[in-house]
Amino acid sequence: MRKKSELPTKLCAHCQLPFTWRKKWERDWEQVKYCSERCRRAGAPAAGVGHG
Repeated sequence: MRKKSELPTKLCAHCQLPFTWRKKWERDWEQVKYCSERCRRAGAPAAGVGHG
């Protein structure tokens, strides 16, 4: 098993926060663009608005 620090990460296309690879994305990691279902539904980057 890999350490969390060794897992690949990406920036969410919506909120611009980094997120880490998950087992459920194993088959389609290349296509994953969003950190969550909420961001995926929201779509493209929020203009100047992040979490918090």
